Amino acid sequence: MATISLDLRERILAAYDRGEGTREQVAMRFSVSLGFVKKLIQQRRHTGEIGPRHHHSGRKPKILASHRREMKKLLAGKPDMTLEELRAALELDCTLPAIHYALENMGLTYKKRRSGPANRTAKISPGRGADGGGTRAASTRRVLSSSTSRQRKRI
Repeated sequence: MATISLDLRERILAAYDRGEGTREQVAMRFSVSLGFVKKLIQQRRHTGEIGPRHHHSGRKPKILASHRREMKKLLAGKPDMTLEELRAALELDCTLPAIHYALENMGLTYKKRRSGPANRTAKISPGRGADGGGTRAASTRRVLSSSTSRQRKRI
């Protein structure tokens, strides 16, 4: 929806002020909605301005650019800080998911990545125990038939 020009706003108000009709008639004459005429008159009465209002309405963010910079500094010093510790350090009054989304938007995550070479120690456990059938899963029938053939060879 396009913003109505300042010139048209002035003409609408001038026509209304001169008494060239009711608000409904002025709205029809200038091909605008009745609601727009009402809001324009109310805006002029309350603020003295007739220009378009800002479109940045709604809830304002609690985590500002300065908070984001501070988060980066804190996490550079101690990368394993929890969200609660960050909230306490920044003295923010917001939810933990809000901090999470701010970090995500900054490209910072809690994903653990190797920061050095891989560990060269041996595995702790030898792995899965042998099932006797190799790497492929065998059906019971094949296992039984192969075991009976081994028994025959031994005898």
